[in-house]
Amino acid sequence: MIRSLIWLLLLLISSAVSTAAGELFSEPSLGGSLKSLNLFLDRLPADNEEGLISSERFRFELTTKLLEEYRFEFAIDQQLLWSDPPGIIGLPQVSTNRIVDLEKSWNRDRRFSTQLQVDRFNLHGDYQGLQWTLGRQAIGFGRISLFSPLDVIAPFPPDALDVDVRPGVDAIKLVHYFGLGGQLGGVAVFGDQPEHNSYLLTCSENLANIDLLLLTGRLRDRSMIGAGLAGEIGTLGLKAEASWYRGREVGRPEGDLSDGFTISALEGWYRFDNGLVLLGEYLYNGAGSSQPEQYPRVALSAPVQEGLTYLLGRHYLLLGPSYEFHPLLTGSGLLIWNLRDHSYLLRPQLAISLADNLQLDLFWSITRGRKPVVDLFTGLPVLRSEFGSGADSGGLLLRYYF
Repeated sequence: MIRSLIWLLLLLISSAVSTAAGELFSEPSLGGSLKSLNLFLDRLPADNEEGLISSERFRFELTTKLLEEYRFEFAIDQQLLWSDPPGIIGLPQVSTNRIVDLEKSWNRDRRFSTQLQVDRFNLHGDYQGLQWTLGRQAIGFGRISLFSPLDVIAPFPPDALDVDVRPGVDAIKLVHYFGLGGQLGGVAVFGDQPEHNSYLLTCSENLANIDLLLLTGRLRDRSMIGAGLAGEIGTLGLKAEASWYRGREVGRPEGDLSDGFTISALEGWYRFDNGLVLLGEYLYNGAGSSQPEQYPRVALSAPVQEGLTYLLGRHYLLLGPSYEFHPLLTGSGLLIWNLRDHSYLLRPQLAISLADNLQLDLFWSITRGRKPVVDLFTGLPVLRSEFGSGADSGGLLLRYYF
């Protein structure tokens, strides 16, 4: 029923676009990007061989007014992936937050593979102060920069290199603004299966110069409630967020690990007089485990498979310093430190502005931790840390915007 409704809504949007193209198609805006990510791995998992990965992406975007009352947004994304040896990395899988299949892949898991997808296809309007957006769109919650516990729909991994564009999801979003900065909203996100549908209510307001955010509802068939605040103490910016979930299908391989779990974080932001900017975050990942031998089980659990979290442990320190050496040269870094097993990922990065719309990023990722050991009875490796079995890697990311 819901899938048929989504198809009908998409047809209505297409009809509106066709009508507008012939009659009242106004103020079109075209844009997009070309991105090339080239990655070297000094050691493959469970092997001593090196690996090479190259990902080339082309994105085209269109936004336009329809009938002077609506805004239409459309974007396609084409990715060409090459890996040596083949299969060390794959094309993105079908998102749990998309009910309509608008993706096509070729040669998946081969040396050369490619994927074409529609990443935006939505109509936006305003009805008596109620703003609505219908179709494939970007939806994000939360205000913490490094990893937000309230960014529950389609969050980026904390070590993501490219966070320019949030993946689109199939949804209906309603927002009503009130006062100077308050808003009430509701969103329904339709997944690839009925149990992956999400229905959430949001409320935000600014009280005494403190931004408050509340979030509640059902996230992919589990009840949840979350809250966050953001403010300043002098020149120190502070943000705090927490979300609680009731577990679903607990004990099953595709379910949650416990009857209830919490993900929470506290982040601070400070700019020093010399221009150094420091971001620091403590993260409690209740969807993970404090015991390294349980990491494989965590990796197969629903929160990780759905992208609700990307980390396997419980307690983390995340740091993100940056410093502008020159208007065309900025250095930055990322540290993800598992406080329980003492393993970490460290990535220094250099951003070079080559032209107004052309940027080159150079980076190197270092992983350290206790190496796995082999169980004498089963002959299988037993993890002793989260990042201990990882490999160092590095490369470049070239981005051009038009």
